[in-house]
Amino acid sequence: MSESTESTVLVLGSDPPPRLDRLAGRARVIFTDEASLADRLPTADVLLAWDFTSDAIRENWPEQGPRPGWVHTASAGVDRVLCPALIADDTVVTNARGVFEQPIAEYVAGLVIAMAKDFYGSWELQRQRRWQHRETLRLAGSRAVVVGSGPIGRAIGATLLALGVTVDLVGRRERKDDPRFGLVHAGDALNGLLPHADWVICAAPLTEATRGLFDRAAFARMPPRARFVNIGRGALVVEEDLIAALREWRIAAAALDVFEREPLSADSPLWDVPHLIVSPHMSGDTLGWRDALAEQFQDNFDRWAAGEPLVNIVDKRLGYVPVD
Repeated sequence: MSESTESTVLVLGSDPPPRLDRLAGRARVIFTDEASLADRLPTADVLLAWDFTSDAIRENWPEQGPRPGWVHTASAGVDRVLCPALIADDTVVTNARGVFEQPIAEYVAGLVIAMAKDFYGSWELQRQRRWQHRETLRLAGSRAVVVGSGPIGRAIGATLLALGVTVDLVGRRERKDDPRFGLVHAGDALNGLLPHADWVICAAPLTEATRGLFDRAAFARMPPRARFVNIGRGALVVEEDLIAALREWRIAAAALDVFEREPLSADSPLWDVPHLIVSPHMSGDTLGWRDALAEQFQDNFDRWAAGEPLVNIVDKRLGYVPVD
């Protein structure tokens, strides 16, 4: 695209709106809600999915006629965006890879430490004014299975390695001689790794191959000492099976930051499950994260306007940005 041509950038979601100051004089920025999206899509050159929790794009993407040539979602996952029509056409899709990796890795490390050191028990005993000495777990020498070998999974694995945890990283296919982890296991190796895991961390993208990956059979393969964390997508876990595994003490504890339906309803049974930590999809959201997302989009817009290759291009057939 020529720099002299003003383009139209359509932004889905505006609460709060992104700061797109660098587009002034270069693009016409139009904000839209879900109800108006279908009418405005044909007029846009670029679509920014600022509300990355919305399903409106995949529900309204046109099968023919004018449409944006580039869609950027302000999230790592693209499952709320992709649909058959978008996958089939030549529209480029990019994501927010690079913004959330380290914050999520820190959040997971915090959960792992909190569970190992029984911080929840300490807070509860403090509330009861009870002095009760306990012994806690040592992280160094324990073993974690991290499912998802993309940037988020790798950042989680690297952070756990720094804590002395042995990490088995699982991806879609096997990769040998990885510079950080040695061997990246193929997905079909997961069943054999779960029985040896102290920690199971789900950071996989949501695809048809991974939907419901952690079900009754997967939890049954974990040892009773295992603790499970999901920061990927809610649909990666069969929630009823996790609830049963925790209530029946088949695994020791779990933490969920993502859910099949968000926000989690007040009457969800998950609120009352023993040894389960619930958080509202916040693992990657640190102070200033929205500004970082806006800057990332504008950096990519500079490339798009100059006719240069975009970064973070999603392989729409796979459902994520491939890792070299």
